[in-house]
Amino acid sequence: MEVPVLNTNTLSRVHLIGGEKGGVGKSMVSRLIAQYLLDNELPWVGFDTDRSHGSLMRFYTEHATPVLVERYEALDRIIEDAVEHPGRRVLVDLAAQTHDPLVRWMDDSGVLDMADLASVQLNYWHVMDSGRDSVDLLERLFDRFGQRLHYVLVRNQLRGDDFSQLERSGQLQRAASLGARIIDIKKLHESVVQKIDAKNASFWAARNSTESDGAGLGLMERQRLKMWLAHAYGELGLAGV
Repeated sequence: MEVPVLNTNTLSRVHLIGGEKGGVGKSMVSRLIAQYLLDNELPWVGFDTDRSHGSLMRFYTEHATPVLVERYEALDRIIEDAVEHPGRRVLVDLAAQTHDPLVRWMDDSGVLDMADLASVQLNYWHVMDSGRDSVDLLERLFDRFGQRLHYVLVRNQLRGDDFSQLERSGQLQRAASLGARIIDIKKLHESVVQKIDAKNASFWAARNSTESDGAGLGLMERQRLKMWLAHAYGELGLAGV
Protein backbone atom coordinates (compact mmCIF):
# COMPACT_ATOMS: atom_id res chain seq x y z
CA MET A 1 0.00 0.00 0.00
CA GLU A 2 1.32 3.46 -0.88
CA VAL A 3 1.87 5.57 2.23
CA PRO A 4 0.32 9.06 1.89
CA VAL A 5 2.72 11.93 2.45
CA LEU A 6 1.40 15.41 3.15
CA ASN A 7 2.89 18.80 2.58
CA THR A 8 4.49 19.69 5.90
CA ASN A 9 2.92 23.15 5.68
CA THR A 10 -0.55 21.64 6.08
CA LEU A 11 -0.56 20.18 9.57
CA SER A 12 -3.55 18.27 10.90
CA ARG A 13 -4.04 17.83 14.62
CA VAL A 14 -5.46 14.85 16.46
CA HIS A 15 -6.62 15.63 19.98
CA LEU A 16 -6.96 12.53 22.18
CA ILE A 17 -8.93 13.56 25.28
CA GLY A 18 -8.05 11.02 27.96
CA GLY A 19 -6.95 10.47 31.50
CA GLU A 20 -8.18 6.87 31.83
CA LYS A 21 -9.81 7.49 35.22
CA GLY A 22 -13.60 7.86 35.20
CA GLY A 23 -15.28 10.98 36.53
CA VAL A 24 -12.44 13.45 35.99
CA GLY A 25 -14.33 15.45 33.37
CA LYS A 26 -12.96 14.16 30.06
CA SER A 27 -16.31 14.58 28.34
CA MET A 28 -16.69 18.13 29.63
CA VAL A 29 -13.26 19.01 28.22
CA SER A 30 -14.18 17.39 24.90
CA ARG A 31 -17.34 19.48 24.74
CA LEU A 32 -15.37 22.62 25.55
CA ILE A 33 -12.89 21.98 22.76
CA ALA A 34 -15.70 21.19 20.32
CA GLN A 35 -17.46 24.47 21.12
CA TYR A 36 -14.17 26.37 20.94
CA LEU A 37 -13.52 25.00 17.46
CA LEU A 38 -17.02 25.89 16.32
CA ASP A 39 -16.91 29.40 17.76
CA ASN A 40 -13.55 30.01 16.09
CA GLU A 41 -14.75 28.52 12.79
CA LEU A 42 -12.05 25.87 12.76
CA PRO A 43 -12.89 22.70 10.79
CA TRP A 44 -13.12 19.58 12.93
CA VAL A 45 -14.60 16.11 13.23
CA GLY A 46 -15.26 14.14 16.40
CA PHE A 47 -15.02 10.48 17.35
CA ASP A 48 -16.79 9.19 20.45
CA THR A 49 -15.55 6.01 22.19
CA ASP A 50 -18.18 5.92 24.93
CA ARG A 51 -20.91 3.53 23.83
CA SER A 52 -23.50 4.56 26.42
CA HIS A 53 -22.81 8.22 27.33
CA GLY A 54 -21.00 9.68 24.34
CA SER A 55 -20.91 13.43 24.90
CA LEU A 56 -19.87 14.43 21.38
CA MET A 57 -22.60 12.30 19.85
CA ARG A 58 -25.11 13.77 22.28
CA PHE A 59 -24.27 17.46 22.05
CA TYR A 60 -22.57 17.78 18.64
CA THR A 61 -24.31 15.12 16.58
CA GLU A 62 -23.60 16.72 13.20
CA HIS A 63 -19.86 16.58 13.76
CA ALA A 64 -19.30 13.28 15.59
CA THR A 65 -19.46 9.55 14.94
CA PRO A 66 -18.99 6.59 17.29
CA VAL A 67 -15.82 4.50 17.22
CA LEU A 68 -15.16 1.15 18.91
CA VAL A 69 -11.69 0.99 20.45
CA GLU A 70 -11.70 -2.80 20.21
CA ARG A 71 -11.72 -2.64 16.40
CA TYR A 72 -8.55 -1.54 14.67
CA GLU A 73 -10.37 -0.66 11.46
CA ALA A 74 -12.59 1.71 13.43
CA LEU A 75 -9.63 3.44 15.11
CA ASP A 76 -7.85 3.62 11.75
CA ARG A 77 -10.41 6.24 10.72
CA ILE A 78 -8.91 8.69 13.21
CA ILE A 79 -5.55 8.84 11.44
CA GLU A 80 -7.01 8.39 7.97
CA ASP A 81 -9.33 11.35 8.47
CA ALA A 82 -6.43 13.54 9.62
CA VAL A 83 -4.33 12.51 6.60
CA GLU A 84 -7.15 12.98 4.10
CA HIS A 85 -8.21 16.40 5.40
CA PRO A 86 -5.15 18.59 5.98
CA GLY A 87 -5.73 21.34 8.50
CA ARG A 88 -8.75 19.73 10.12
CA ARG A 89 -8.84 19.00 13.85
CA VAL A 90 -9.75 15.46 14.83
CA LEU A 91 -11.23 15.31 18.33
CA VAL A 92 -11.38 11.92 20.10
CA ASP A 93 -13.27 11.61 23.40
CA LEU A 94 -11.70 8.60 25.15
CA ALA A 95 -13.94 6.84 27.63
CA ALA A 96 -12.51 5.41 30.85
CA GLN A 97 -10.59 2.14 30.48
CA THR A 98 -9.75 2.71 26.82
CA HIS A 99 -6.03 3.34 27.28
CA ASP A 100 -4.84 -0.26 26.84
CA PRO A 101 -6.71 -1.03 23.59
CA LEU A 102 -5.67 2.37 22.25
CA VAL A 103 -1.99 1.65 22.98
CA ARG A 104 -2.24 -1.81 21.37
CA TRP A 105 -3.65 -0.24 18.21
CA MET A 106 -0.92 2.41 18.18
CA ASP A 107 1.81 -0.20 18.64
CA ASP A 108 0.50 -2.75 16.15
CA SER A 109 -0.33 -0.15 13.51
CA GLY A 110 2.74 2.07 13.72
CA VAL A 111 0.52 5.07 14.43
CA LEU A 112 3.30 7.29 15.76
CA ASP A 113 5.51 6.65 12.74
CA MET A 114 2.61 7.28 10.36
CA ALA A 115 1.76 10.53 12.14
CA ASP A 116 5.35 11.73 11.84
CA LEU A 117 5.50 10.84 8.17
CA ALA A 118 2.17 12.47 7.35
CA SER A 119 2.78 15.63 9.42
CA VAL A 120 -0.09 14.84 11.77
CA GLN A 121 0.38 16.22 15.26
CA LEU A 122 -0.81 13.82 17.97
CA ASN A 123 -1.91 15.62 21.13
CA TYR A 124 -2.81 13.74 24.30
CA TRP A 125 -4.90 15.72 26.78
CA HIS A 126 -4.50 14.18 30.22
CA VAL A 127 -7.56 15.34 32.14
CA MET A 128 -7.01 15.00 35.87
CA ASP A 129 -8.62 15.75 39.19
CA SER A 130 -6.67 16.44 42.38
CA GLY A 131 -6.43 12.77 43.42
CA ARG A 132 -3.42 10.48 43.49
CA ASP A 133 -4.79 8.18 40.78
CA SER A 134 -4.56 10.92 38.17
CA VAL A 135 -0.92 11.55 39.08
CA ASP A 136 -0.05 7.83 38.84
CA LEU A 137 -1.76 7.57 35.45
CA LEU A 138 0.16 10.60 34.23
CA GLU A 139 3.43 8.94 35.24
CA ARG A 140 2.44 5.81 33.32
CA LEU A 141 1.61 7.91 30.26
CA PHE A 142 5.00 9.62 30.30
CA ASP A 143 6.78 6.29 30.85
CA ARG A 144 5.02 4.77 27.87
CA PHE A 145 5.28 7.53 25.26
CA GLY A 146 8.03 9.89 26.39
CA GLN A 147 8.69 12.57 23.79
CA ARG A 148 6.66 10.93 21.05
CA LEU A 149 3.41 12.70 21.94
CA HIS A 150 2.45 16.31 22.48
CA TYR A 151 0.90 16.62 25.94
CA VAL A 152 -1.65 18.92 27.49
CA LEU A 153 -2.20 18.51 31.24
CA VAL A 154 -5.68 19.63 32.22
CA ARG A 155 -6.10 20.37 35.91
CA ASN A 156 -9.87 20.14 36.11
CA GLN A 157 -11.25 21.78 39.24
CA LEU A 158 -14.34 19.57 39.14
CA ARG A 159 -13.80 18.35 42.70
CA GLY A 160 -11.41 20.96 44.05
CA ASP A 161 -8.43 23.10 43.19
CA ASP A 162 -5.78 21.60 45.47
CA PHE A 163 -3.28 19.91 43.17
CA SER A 164 -0.51 19.67 45.76
CA GLN A 165 -0.13 15.91 45.16
CA LEU A 166 0.72 16.62 41.55
CA GLU A 167 3.16 19.35 42.60
CA ARG A 168 4.93 17.05 45.08
CA SER A 169 5.12 14.12 42.66
CA GLY A 170 7.76 15.59 40.37
CA GLN A 171 5.56 14.99 37.33
CA LEU A 172 5.08 18.71 36.67
CA GLN A 173 8.82 19.09 36.20
CA ARG A 174 8.84 16.03 33.99
CA ALA A 175 5.95 17.48 31.98
CA ALA A 176 7.91 20.70 31.46
CA SER A 177 10.93 18.74 30.22
CA LEU A 178 8.66 17.03 27.67
CA GLY A 179 7.25 20.34 26.46
CA ALA A 180 3.79 19.73 27.89
CA ARG A 181 1.31 22.57 28.20
CA ILE A 182 -0.56 22.89 31.48
CA ILE A 183 -3.99 24.48 31.74
CA ASP A 184 -6.69 24.86 34.38
CA ILE A 185 -10.43 24.45 33.91
CA LYS A 186 -12.53 26.03 36.62
CA LYS A 187 -15.58 24.29 38.06
CA LEU A 188 -18.88 25.31 36.48
CA HIS A 189 -21.76 25.78 38.92
CA GLU A 190 -23.58 22.45 39.23
CA SER A 191 -27.10 23.76 38.59
CA VAL A 192 -25.93 25.31 35.31
CA VAL A 193 -24.41 22.01 34.18
CA GLN A 194 -27.57 20.11 35.10
CA LYS A 195 -29.84 22.45 33.14
CA ILE A 196 -27.62 22.35 30.07
CA ASP A 197 -27.41 18.56 30.14
CA ALA A 198 -31.14 18.14 30.77
CA LYS A 199 -31.87 20.00 27.52
CA ASN A 200 -29.05 18.31 25.56
CA ALA A 201 -27.95 21.85 24.72
CA SER A 202 -24.60 22.89 23.33
CA PHE A 203 -22.67 25.52 25.24
CA TRP A 204 -23.47 27.98 22.45
CA ALA A 205 -27.21 27.39 22.75
CA ALA A 206 -27.08 27.61 26.53
CA ARG A 207 -25.07 30.84 26.43
CA ASN A 208 -27.15 32.62 23.80
CA SER A 209 -30.73 31.36 24.00
CA THR A 210 -33.37 32.85 26.26
CA GLU A 211 -36.14 30.70 24.80
CA SER A 212 -37.73 27.66 26.41
CA ASP A 213 -36.10 25.38 23.85
CA GLY A 214 -32.66 26.54 25.00
CA ALA A 215 -31.10 25.39 28.27
CA GLY A 216 -33.58 27.35 30.37
CA LEU A 217 -30.88 29.34 32.15
CA GLY A 218 -31.70 32.49 34.03
CA LEU A 219 -30.00 35.81 33.33
CA MET A 220 -27.30 35.39 35.98
CA GLU A 221 -26.80 31.72 35.14
CA ARG A 222 -26.04 32.70 31.55
CA GLN A 223 -23.64 35.29 32.88
CA ARG A 224 -21.81 32.67 34.97
CA LEU A 225 -21.63 30.40 31.94
CA LYS A 226 -20.22 33.21 29.77
CA MET A 227 -17.52 33.98 32.35
CA TRP A 228 -16.63 30.29 32.68
CA LEU A 229 -16.41 29.86 28.91
CA ALA A 230 -14.27 32.99 28.54
CA HIS A 231 -11.76 31.65 31.06
CA ALA A 232 -11.80 28.15 29.52
CA TYR A 233 -11.31 29.54 26.01
CA GLY A 234 -8.30 31.50 27.21
CA GLU A 235 -6.79 28.29 28.58
CA LEU A 236 -7.57 26.33 25.40
CA GLY A 237 -5.91 29.06 23.36
CA LEU A 238 -2.76 28.65 25.46
CA ALA A 239 -2.89 24.89 24.80
CA GLY A 240 -2.77 25.44 21.05
CA VAL A 241 -6.01 23.78 19.98
